Amino acid sequence: MRIQVVHCHPLEDSFNGALFRATVDALRAGGHEVVPTDLYREGFQPAMTERERQTYMGNGYDDSAVAGYVETLRSVEGIVFCYPHWWFSMPAVLKGYVDRVWGPGTAFVYDAKDNHLEPSLRRIRLFGVVTTYGSPWWVVRLFAGNPGRMVMMRGLKPMCAKGCSSFWLAHYDMDHSTPRTRRAFLDKVKARLATIR
Repeated sequence: MRIQVVHCHPLEDSFNGALFRATVDALRAGGHEVVPTDLYREGFQPAMTERERQTYMGNGYDDSAVAGYVETLRSVEGIVFCYPHWWFSMPAVLKGYVDRVWGPGTAFVYDAKDNHLEPSLRRIRLFGVVTTYGSPWWVVRLFAGNPGRMVMMRGLKPMCAKGCSSFWLAHYDMDHSTPRTRRAFLDKVKARLATIR
């Protein structure tokens, strides 16, 4: 399977950086063709341009400034996002990637007759997230309602194939993590990725 791994963290030597490298390595070890996409290292510009916004609400969206990212997204059969949650949400650079790349004509077609979005990424049959939170799981789920997960699983994933398989792997309470908890999570990620066929 051709799988894109989208990484978003400013520090290459962070735990998220280690998760990104482990994800890429584990998928390659499983025989997959991997397209590593490291948004910070690639200098991805998250701010939507004036032209992009002007053309966004129709199906003539001008995505020429991010054409390479659009081409990759259209070509893959799987996508895995690897990033931290800050303030219960994705980093700004990743949000900008979603805003600019997952646009009309790529992720969906806008139907003005009944104002619905018709999903367009039907090639993508695997949707995964490898992430971290500074807070414990109970704060994320019970206090905040886990908005980051809802955006990914209820917003982006439905743009993919019907019956798309998915996974959500999260290391909670990173503010109190230890070498043992980080190693255990890395092992969990590798084990889950090894099951992908």
